[in-house]
Amino acid sequence: MSTHLIIVGAGQAAAQTILTLTQKRYPGRITVVGDEPYPPYQRPPLSKKYLSGELERERLFVRPTEFYEQHGVTLILGAKAERLEPVQQRLTLADGRQLDYDRLLLATGSRVRKIDVPGADLAGIHYLRTIADADGILGGLGPDKRLVIVGAGYIGLEIAAVARAHRAHVTVLEATDRVMARVVCPEVGTFYRGVHEAAGVEIACDTAVRGFAGDDHVTGVIASDGREYPCDVAVVGIGIVPETELAEQAGLVCDDGIRVDEYACTSEPQIYAAGDCTNHPNAVLGRRIRLESVHNAIEQSKTAALSLLGEPAAYAQIPWFWSDQYDLKLQIAGISTGYDRVVLRGDPAERKFAAYYLRDSRLIAVDAINSPKDFLLGKRLVAQGAMPSPQRIEDTTADLATVESGDPTGISDDGEVQGASGAGLDRQA
Repeated sequence: MSTHLIIVGAGQAAAQTILTLTQKRYPGRITVVGDEPYPPYQRPPLSKKYLSGELERERLFVRPTEFYEQHGVTLILGAKAERLEPVQQRLTLADGRQLDYDRLLLATGSRVRKIDVPGADLAGIHYLRTIADADGILGGLGPDKRLVIVGAGYIGLEIAAVARAHRAHVTVLEATDRVMARVVCPEVGTFYRGVHEAAGVEIACDTAVRGFAGDDHVTGVIASDGREYPCDVAVVGIGIVPETELAEQAGLVCDDGIRVDEYACTSEPQIYAAGDCTNHPNAVLGRRIRLESVHNAIEQSKTAALSLLGEPAAYAQIPWFWSDQYDLKLQIAGISTGYDRVVLRGDPAERKFAAYYLRDSRLIAVDAINSPKDFLLGKRLVAQGAMPSPQRIEDTTADLATVESGDPTGISDDGEVQGASGAGLDRQA
Protein backbone atom coordinates (compact mmCIF):
# COMPACT_ATOMS: atom_id res chain seq x y z
CA MET A 1 0.00 0.00 0.00
CA SER A 2 1.36 3.44 -0.95
CA THR A 3 2.39 5.69 1.91
CA HIS A 4 1.37 9.33 2.06
CA LEU A 5 3.90 12.04 2.84
CA ILE A 6 2.68 15.53 3.68
CA ILE A 7 5.08 18.45 3.52
CA VAL A 8 3.96 21.55 5.43
CA GLY A 9 5.60 24.60 3.90
CA ALA A 10 6.37 25.55 0.31
CA GLY A 11 9.86 27.01 0.35
CA GLN A 12 13.36 25.85 -0.52
CA ALA A 13 13.30 22.98 1.97
CA ALA A 14 10.07 21.57 0.57
CA ALA A 15 11.34 21.85 -3.00
CA GLN A 16 14.64 20.11 -2.25
CA THR A 17 12.93 17.28 -0.39
CA ILE A 18 10.69 16.67 -3.40
CA LEU A 19 13.62 16.84 -5.82
CA THR A 20 15.60 14.27 -3.84
CA LEU A 21 12.61 11.96 -3.43
CA THR A 22 11.66 12.08 -7.12
CA GLN A 23 15.26 11.50 -8.19
CA LYS A 24 15.31 8.37 -6.05
CA ARG A 25 11.85 7.29 -7.22
CA TYR A 26 10.03 7.60 -3.92
CA PRO A 27 7.10 5.16 -4.15
CA GLY A 28 4.60 7.06 -2.01
CA ARG A 29 2.20 9.95 -2.56
CA ILE A 30 3.38 13.47 -1.75
CA THR A 31 1.21 16.44 -0.79
CA VAL A 32 2.55 19.95 -0.19
CA VAL A 33 0.59 22.43 1.93
CA GLY A 34 1.67 26.07 1.53
CA ASP A 35 0.01 29.21 2.82
CA GLU A 36 1.10 31.33 -0.18
CA PRO A 37 -0.47 31.00 -3.66
CA TYR A 38 2.84 30.02 -5.28
CA PRO A 39 4.71 26.74 -5.77
CA PRO A 40 7.95 26.40 -3.74
CA TYR A 41 10.23 29.35 -4.48
CA GLN A 42 13.58 30.87 -3.54
CA ARG A 43 13.55 33.72 -1.04
CA PRO A 44 17.10 35.19 -1.27
CA PRO A 45 16.49 36.88 -4.65
CA LEU A 46 13.56 38.81 -3.17
CA SER A 47 15.92 41.40 -1.66
CA LYS A 48 18.29 41.26 -4.61
CA LYS A 49 17.49 40.63 -8.29
CA TYR A 50 13.72 40.35 -7.90
CA LEU A 51 13.49 43.70 -6.11
CA SER A 52 15.81 45.27 -8.66
CA GLY A 53 13.66 44.02 -11.54
CA GLU A 54 16.39 41.79 -12.97
CA LEU A 55 14.54 38.57 -12.16
CA GLU A 56 10.98 37.74 -13.20
CA ARG A 57 8.62 36.15 -10.69
CA GLU A 58 8.48 32.81 -12.51
CA ARG A 59 12.25 32.47 -12.20
CA LEU A 60 11.91 32.48 -8.42
CA PHE A 61 10.14 29.13 -8.57
CA VAL A 62 12.45 26.20 -7.88
CA ARG A 63 10.44 24.19 -10.41
CA PRO A 64 7.39 25.18 -12.48
CA THR A 65 3.97 23.91 -11.43
CA GLU A 66 4.08 21.38 -14.29
CA PHE A 67 7.01 19.61 -12.62
CA TYR A 68 4.90 18.69 -9.62
CA GLU A 69 2.04 17.53 -11.81
CA GLN A 70 4.37 15.33 -13.85
CA HIS A 71 5.67 13.65 -10.68
CA GLY A 72 2.29 13.19 -9.06
CA VAL A 73 2.90 15.75 -6.31
CA THR A 74 -0.28 17.44 -5.06
CA LEU A 75 0.06 21.14 -4.28
CA ILE A 76 -2.45 22.63 -1.85
CA LEU A 77 -1.58 26.33 -2.00
CA GLY A 78 -3.06 29.35 -0.27
CA ALA A 79 -3.97 27.08 2.63
CA LYS A 80 -2.79 27.33 6.23
CA ALA A 81 -2.08 24.23 8.32
CA GLU A 82 -3.88 24.85 11.59
CA ARG A 83 -3.69 21.68 13.67
CA LEU A 84 -1.38 18.66 13.75
CA GLU A 85 -2.34 15.47 15.59
CA PRO A 86 0.62 13.06 15.75
CA VAL A 87 -1.29 10.18 17.36
CA GLN A 88 -4.05 10.24 14.74
CA GLN A 89 -1.48 11.18 12.06
CA ARG A 90 -3.80 13.90 10.84
CA LEU A 91 -3.32 17.46 9.62
CA THR A 92 -6.21 19.93 9.72
CA LEU A 93 -6.24 23.01 7.50
CA ALA A 94 -7.75 26.37 8.37
CA ASP A 95 -10.65 25.74 5.97
CA GLY A 96 -11.55 22.56 7.85
CA ARG A 97 -10.06 20.02 5.46
CA GLN A 98 -8.40 17.06 7.15
CA LEU A 99 -5.50 15.16 5.62
CA ASP A 100 -4.22 11.83 6.91
CA TYR A 101 -0.54 11.02 6.56
CA ASP A 102 1.94 8.22 7.14
CA ARG A 103 4.95 10.53 7.29
CA LEU A 104 5.07 14.31 7.62
CA LEU A 105 7.80 16.87 7.04
CA LEU A 106 7.68 20.28 8.68
CA ALA A 107 9.34 22.78 6.35
CA THR A 108 7.59 25.79 7.86
CA GLY A 109 10.63 28.06 7.71
CA SER A 110 10.50 31.31 9.64
CA ARG A 111 8.55 34.53 9.92
CA VAL A 112 9.68 38.13 10.27
CA ARG A 113 10.23 39.60 13.69
CA LYS A 114 7.69 42.42 14.08
CA ILE A 115 8.53 45.75 15.64
CA ASP A 116 6.33 46.72 18.57
CA VAL A 117 6.18 50.52 18.70
CA PRO A 118 3.40 53.10 18.21
CA GLY A 119 2.35 53.47 14.58
CA ALA A 120 3.79 50.10 13.51
CA ASP A 121 0.51 49.17 11.78
CA LEU A 122 0.45 52.20 9.45
CA ALA A 123 0.22 51.64 5.71
CA GLY A 124 3.54 52.00 3.93
CA ILE A 125 5.49 50.01 6.53
CA HIS A 126 6.82 46.80 5.05
CA TYR A 127 8.72 43.66 5.97
CA LEU A 128 10.40 41.34 3.49
CA ARG A 129 9.79 37.62 3.57
CA THR A 130 7.38 36.84 0.73
CA ILE A 131 6.75 37.71 -2.89
CA ALA A 132 3.85 39.89 -1.79
CA ASP A 133 6.18 41.74 0.59
CA ALA A 134 8.68 42.40 -2.20
CA ASP A 135 5.94 43.62 -4.52
CA GLY A 136 4.74 46.01 -1.83
CA ILE A 137 8.22 47.46 -1.33
CA LEU A 138 8.84 47.73 -5.06
CA GLY A 139 5.72 49.81 -5.45
CA GLY A 140 7.20 52.41 -3.10
CA LEU A 141 10.58 52.75 -4.78
CA GLY A 142 11.54 55.20 -7.46
CA PRO A 143 13.42 58.44 -8.13
CA ASP A 144 13.20 60.91 -5.24
CA LYS A 145 11.16 58.53 -3.06
CA ARG A 146 12.25 58.65 0.58
CA LEU A 147 12.90 55.23 2.10
CA VAL A 148 13.81 54.59 5.73
CA ILE A 149 15.07 51.11 6.60
CA VAL A 150 15.00 49.92 10.20
CA GLY A 151 17.82 47.42 10.72
CA ALA A 152 21.26 47.21 9.10
CA GLY A 153 21.51 43.45 8.66
CA TYR A 154 21.72 41.53 5.39
CA ILE A 155 18.15 42.30 4.36
CA GLY A 156 18.24 45.98 5.26
CA LEU A 157 21.50 46.66 3.45
CA GLU A 158 20.56 44.62 0.39
CA ILE A 159 17.34 46.60 0.10
CA ALA A 160 19.31 49.84 0.56
CA ALA A 161 21.60 48.92 -2.35
CA VAL A 162 18.66 48.11 -4.63
CA ALA A 163 16.79 51.26 -3.58
CA ARG A 164 19.76 53.41 -4.50
CA ALA A 165 19.75 51.77 -7.94
CA HIS A 166 16.12 52.98 -8.14
CA ARG A 167 17.47 56.45 -7.22
CA ALA A 168 15.52 56.60 -4.00
CA HIS A 169 16.76 58.59 -1.00
CA VAL A 170 17.73 55.97 1.59
CA THR A 171 18.29 56.19 5.34
CA VAL A 172 19.19 53.16 7.46
CA LEU A 173 18.63 53.18 11.22
CA GLU A 174 20.50 50.59 13.30
CA ALA A 175 20.06 50.08 17.04
CA THR A 176 23.58 48.67 17.58
CA ASP A 177 26.87 50.48 17.09
CA ARG A 178 27.63 49.10 13.60
CA VAL A 179 26.11 47.52 10.52
CA MET A 180 25.73 43.73 10.26
CA ALA A 181 26.87 43.52 13.88
CA ARG A 182 25.38 40.06 14.39
CA VAL A 183 27.25 38.41 11.53
CA VAL A 184 30.54 40.18 10.73
CA CYS A 185 33.48 41.71 12.59
CA PRO A 186 33.89 45.50 13.01
CA GLU A 187 36.44 45.63 10.18
CA VAL A 188 34.02 44.15 7.65
CA GLY A 189 31.14 46.21 9.03
CA THR A 190 33.16 49.42 8.68
CA PHE A 191 33.99 48.53 5.09
CA TYR A 192 30.33 47.99 4.19
CA ARG A 193 29.22 51.14 5.94
CA GLY A 194 31.73 53.10 3.89
CA VAL A 195 30.51 51.50 0.66
CA HIS A 196 26.89 52.39 1.39
CA GLU A 197 27.67 55.94 2.45
CA ALA A 198 29.74 56.43 -0.71
CA ALA A 199 26.65 55.32 -2.66
CA GLY A 200 24.57 58.01 -0.97
CA VAL A 201 22.94 56.03 1.86
CA GLU A 202 22.60 57.81 5.19
CA ILE A 203 23.35 55.43 8.07
CA ALA A 204 22.61 56.18 11.71
CA CYS A 205 23.91 53.61 14.20
CA ASP A 206 23.10 53.53 17.92
CA THR A 207 19.65 54.66 16.81
CA ALA A 208 16.66 52.74 18.10
CA VAL A 209 13.13 53.35 16.84
CA ARG A 210 10.52 54.83 19.18
CA GLY A 211 7.62 54.92 16.75
CA PHE A 212 6.25 55.82 13.33
CA ALA A 213 4.59 59.10 12.37
CA GLY A 214 1.54 59.45 10.14
CA ASP A 215 -2.24 59.26 10.19
CA ASP A 216 -3.25 56.54 7.73
CA HIS A 217 0.12 56.21 5.96
CA VAL A 218 3.62 56.41 7.39
CA THR A 219 5.30 59.79 6.96
CA GLY A 220 8.31 59.35 9.20
CA VAL A 221 10.26 57.16 11.58
CA ILE A 222 10.80 58.54 15.08
CA ALA A 223 14.12 57.64 16.71
CA SER A 224 14.68 57.16 20.43
CA ASP A 225 16.38 60.57 20.63
CA GLY A 226 13.24 62.22 19.28
CA ARG A 227 14.54 62.93 15.80
CA GLU A 228 12.08 62.20 12.99
CA TYR A 229 13.30 60.76 9.69
CA PRO A 230 10.76 61.65 6.94
CA CYS A 231 9.80 58.87 4.54
CA ASP A 232 7.34 57.82 1.86
CA VAL A 233 7.86 54.16 2.70
CA ALA A 234 9.58 52.27 5.52
CA VAL A 235 11.00 48.76 5.65
CA VAL A 236 11.64 46.90 8.88
CA GLY A 237 14.35 44.23 8.83
CA ILE A 238 15.11 43.25 12.42
CA GLY A 239 15.44 39.50 12.02
CA ILE A 240 13.28 36.42 11.79
CA VAL A 241 11.99 33.80 14.19
CA PRO A 242 11.48 30.09 13.51
CA GLU A 243 7.94 29.08 12.59
CA THR A 244 7.26 26.51 15.32
CA GLU A 245 3.64 27.23 16.19
CA LEU A 246 2.26 24.07 14.54
CA ALA A 247 4.98 21.90 16.06
CA GLU A 248 4.44 23.32 19.53
CA GLN A 249 0.68 22.80 19.26
CA ALA A 250 1.35 19.15 18.34
CA GLY A 251 3.56 18.66 21.38
CA LEU A 252 6.86 18.31 19.52
CA VAL A 253 9.98 19.28 21.43
CA CYS A 254 10.99 22.82 20.48
CA ASP A 255 13.84 24.98 21.71
CA ASP A 256 14.81 27.91 19.48
CA GLY A 257 13.37 25.87 16.64
CA ILE A 258 11.96 22.37 16.22
CA ARG A 259 14.51 20.01 17.76
CA VAL A 260 15.64 17.31 15.36
CA ASP A 261 18.41 14.73 15.42
CA GLU A 262 21.18 14.40 12.87
CA TYR A 263 18.74 12.54 10.58
CA ALA A 264 16.15 15.38 10.63
CA CYS A 265 13.74 13.40 12.81
CA THR A 266 11.71 15.23 15.45
CA SER A 267 10.60 13.90 18.84
CA GLU A 268 7.78 12.12 16.97
CA PRO A 269 9.14 9.17 14.91
CA GLN A 270 6.87 9.79 11.90
CA ILE A 271 7.51 13.52 11.74
CA TYR A 272 10.61 15.14 10.25
CA ALA A 273 11.66 18.78 9.93
CA ALA A 274 14.17 20.72 7.85
CA GLY A 275 15.28 24.27 7.16
CA ASP A 276 15.05 27.54 9.09
CA CYS A 277 12.53 26.10 11.54
CA THR A 278 14.89 23.46 12.98
CA ASN A 279 17.43 23.27 15.77
CA HIS A 280 19.85 20.47 14.90
CA PRO A 281 23.08 18.97 16.21
CA ASN A 282 26.09 19.84 14.07
CA ALA A 283 28.94 17.39 14.54
CA VAL A 284 31.42 19.67 12.76
CA LEU A 285 30.68 22.59 15.10
CA GLY A 286 30.22 20.33 18.12
CA ARG A 287 26.95 21.87 19.26
CA ARG A 288 23.28 22.34 18.43
CA ILE A 289 22.43 25.23 16.15
CA ARG A 290 19.60 26.85 14.23
CA LEU A 291 20.57 28.21 10.83
CA GLU A 292 18.84 30.71 8.57
CA SER A 293 20.35 29.84 5.21
CA VAL A 294 19.57 28.33 1.83
CA HIS A 295 22.49 25.93 2.21
CA ASN A 296 21.03 24.52 5.40
CA ALA A 297 17.54 24.26 3.90
CA ILE A 298 18.86 22.34 0.91
CA GLU A 299 21.27 20.00 2.66
CA GLN A 300 19.09 19.23 5.66
CA SER A 301 16.19 18.50 3.31
CA LYS A 302 18.35 16.00 1.46
CA THR A 303 19.00 14.36 4.82
CA ALA A 304 15.27 14.29 5.60
CA ALA A 305 14.50 12.78 2.19
CA LEU A 306 17.07 10.03 2.70
CA SER A 307 15.58 9.26 6.11
CA LEU A 308 12.13 9.02 4.53
CA LEU A 309 13.58 6.59 1.99
CA GLY A 310 15.08 4.42 4.71
CA GLU A 311 18.62 5.44 3.74
CA PRO A 312 19.66 7.56 6.76
CA ALA A 313 22.78 9.70 6.42
CA ALA A 314 23.77 12.07 9.22
CA TYR A 315 23.74 15.79 8.43
CA ALA A 316 27.05 17.44 9.39
CA GLN A 317 28.34 20.29 7.26
CA ILE A 318 30.05 23.64 7.55
CA PRO A 319 27.39 26.37 7.27
CA TRP A 320 27.76 29.02 4.61
CA PHE A 321 25.91 32.18 3.64
CA TRP A 322 26.06 35.01 1.12
CA SER A 323 24.92 38.58 0.54
CA ASP A 324 24.90 40.70 -2.63
CA GLN A 325 25.23 44.47 -2.21
CA TYR A 326 26.12 46.66 -5.19
CA ASP A 327 29.01 44.95 -7.00
CA LEU A 328 30.09 43.15 -3.84
CA LYS A 329 29.49 39.49 -3.08
CA LEU A 330 29.99 38.58 0.56
CA GLN A 331 30.43 34.84 1.11
CA ILE A 332 30.69 33.50 4.64
CA ALA A 333 31.98 30.05 5.57
CA GLY A 334 31.56 28.83 9.14
CA ILE A 335 30.19 30.58 12.22
CA SER A 336 32.34 33.35 13.69
CA THR A 337 30.60 33.50 17.09
CA GLY A 338 33.17 33.38 19.88
CA TYR A 339 36.20 34.38 17.82
CA ASP A 340 39.12 35.93 19.70
CA ARG A 341 41.07 37.25 16.74
CA VAL A 342 40.30 38.39 13.20
CA VAL A 343 42.96 38.66 10.52
CA LEU A 344 42.45 40.41 7.18
CA ARG A 345 43.85 38.92 3.99
CA GLY A 346 43.97 41.41 1.14
CA ASP A 347 43.22 45.11 0.98
CA PRO A 348 39.65 46.38 1.60
CA ALA A 349 40.50 49.45 -0.53
CA GLU A 350 40.65 47.12 -3.54
CA ARG A 351 37.13 45.83 -2.72
CA LYS A 352 38.52 42.30 -2.67
CA PHE A 353 39.65 40.81 0.64
CA ALA A 354 38.76 38.31 3.36
CA ALA A 355 38.45 38.26 7.13
CA TYR A 356 39.71 35.09 8.83
CA TYR A 357 38.28 34.40 12.31
CA LEU A 358 40.33 32.48 14.85
CA ARG A 359 39.47 31.01 18.22
CA ASP A 360 42.28 29.51 20.28
CA SER A 361 44.41 29.73 17.10
CA ARG A 362 41.95 27.54 15.16
CA LEU A 363 40.15 28.87 12.09
CA ILE A 364 36.38 28.93 12.68
CA ALA A 365 35.04 31.18 9.90
CA VAL A 366 35.94 33.25 6.85
CA ASP A 367 34.17 36.29 5.37
CA ALA A 368 35.19 36.62 1.72
CA ILE A 369 34.36 39.84 -0.14
CA ASN A 370 34.63 39.43 -3.91
CA SER A 371 37.10 36.62 -3.22
CA PRO A 372 35.61 33.21 -4.08
CA LYS A 373 39.03 31.59 -3.66
CA ASP A 374 39.15 32.59 0.03
CA PHE A 375 35.58 31.38 0.48
CA LEU A 376 36.19 27.93 -1.00
CA LEU A 377 39.50 27.56 0.81
CA GLY A 378 37.94 28.81 4.03
CA LYS A 379 35.19 26.18 3.94
CA ARG A 380 37.79 23.44 3.63
CA LEU A 381 40.13 24.79 6.29
CA VAL A 382 37.30 25.34 8.79
CA ALA A 383 36.13 21.76 8.24
CA GLN A 384 39.69 20.53 8.81
CA GLY A 385 40.13 22.50 12.01
CA ALA A 386 43.15 24.21 10.49
CA MET A 387 45.42 26.49 12.54
CA PRO A 388 47.10 28.94 10.14
CA SER A 389 49.23 31.60 11.78
CA PRO A 390 48.05 35.23 11.56
CA GLN A 391 51.18 36.21 9.63
CA ARG A 392 50.56 33.52 7.08
CA ILE A 393 46.97 34.61 6.63
CA GLU A 394 48.04 38.22 6.07
CA ASP A 395 50.67 37.22 3.50
CA THR A 396 48.70 37.01 0.24
CA THR A 397 51.64 35.25 -1.41
CA ALA A 398 51.54 32.38 1.10
CA ASP A 399 49.69 29.17 0.20
CA LEU A 400 47.12 28.56 2.94
CA ALA A 401 45.98 25.36 1.26
CA THR A 402 48.95 23.49 2.76
CA VAL A 403 47.85 24.11 6.36
CA GLU A 404 46.97 20.78 7.93
CA SER A 405 44.19 19.87 10.33
CA GLY A 406 44.91 20.95 13.88
CA ASP A 407 48.50 21.79 12.89
CA PRO A 408 49.73 25.29 13.82
CA THR A 409 52.54 24.93 11.27
CA GLY A 410 53.18 28.39 9.87
CA ILE A 411 54.78 31.58 11.04
CA SER A 412 54.60 32.43 14.70
CA ASP A 413 53.75 35.82 16.18
CA ASP A 414 57.42 36.69 16.41
CA GLY A 415 58.02 35.84 12.74
CA GLU A 416 59.83 32.53 13.33
CA VAL A 417 59.04 29.62 11.00
CA GLN A 418 57.37 26.80 12.91
CA GLY A 419 57.44 23.07 12.23
CA ALA A 420 60.18 20.56 11.49
CA SER A 421 60.78 21.46 7.90
CA GLY A 422 58.83 24.64 7.20
CA ALA A 423 57.51 22.96 4.03
CA GLY A 424 55.19 25.14 2.03
CA LEU A 425 55.97 28.24 4.07
CA ASP A 426 58.36 30.04 1.72
CA ARG A 427 57.58 33.75 1.60
CA GLN A 428 58.04 35.46 -1.72
CA ALA A 429 57.76 39.05 -0.52
